[in-house]
Amino acid sequence: MTSTLNQQIQQFYDASSGLWEQIWGEHMHHGYYGADGRQQKERRQAQIDLIEELLQWAQVEQAKSILDVGCGVGGSSLYLAEKFNANVTGITLSPVQVGRATDRARNAGMAGGTGAIAQFQVADALNMPFADQSFDFIWSLESGEHMPDKAKFMQECYRVLKPGGTFLMVTWCHRPIDREPLTANEQKHLADIYRVYCLPYVLSLPEYESIAHSLHFQQIRTADWSAAVAPFWNVVIDSAFNVEAIVGLITSGWTTIQAALSLGLMQRGYQSGLVRFGLLSATRP
Repeated sequence: MTSTLNQQIQQFYDASSGLWEQIWGEHMHHGYYGADGRQQKERRQAQIDLIEELLQWAQVEQAKSILDVGCGVGGSSLYLAEKFNANVTGITLSPVQVGRATDRARNAGMAGGTGAIAQFQVADALNMPFADQSFDFIWSLESGEHMPDKAKFMQECYRVLKPGGTFLMVTWCHRPIDREPLTANEQKHLADIYRVYCLPYVLSLPEYESIAHSLHFQQIRTADWSAAVAPFWNVVIDSAFNVEAIVGLITSGWTTIQAALSLGLMQRGYQSGLVRFGLLSATRP
């Protein structure tokens, strides 16, 4: 299953990343619209604001060696490398993304020499090709939802994190189920999201927190920022069907077209409270 899923994820991002960057830019993640989601701002600025708000929330003020898990075309990686003058390694299942991120690092002067360096490689986050205790900051922004084994993923992050280092995971979740299990309609809604976006399943934020405790992470903190990011899907939907985007969709293939036509699944998921935007930060003792 994992191999097939990885192939699906690779093919999805190989096909869609170029169009996303062309239409929406280098940041392949939600934007931040204030704690209540009511701030009006340009979409790209909202995405940059999300990065800054996350760093502030996680109390990350410096870093030397950073791992970006699910790096996309390098948007966050290059931003973090420049901000902290750090060495950043980005991993993804998509060779197309690695190629584009590497080009962007080269164009930004971060492919070698002195100062900040960003490098990218194809790697499986459940079996990372890194030695134990390699990074002092692990950044996982909207990649955890793709992981077929959430506990194994978090265990790998713990393994490659240096003692005293920070792990920050931001991931799609479903609502907590401690008081009421998911209904049949909710399960169907999630299944449709899984199918379109190549996700095996998602968990609730309390379940992620429980895994973190079982792995002996310390200083575990969580937060639900669903309200702050939900307007992002309205913005994406509004911009998805201009002429440039439609032409790009046609040339990108059916999986990308299907994802664009299904943007409303996420929009409605946030509106109903089913889909949640979960944050977890922790340190390794």
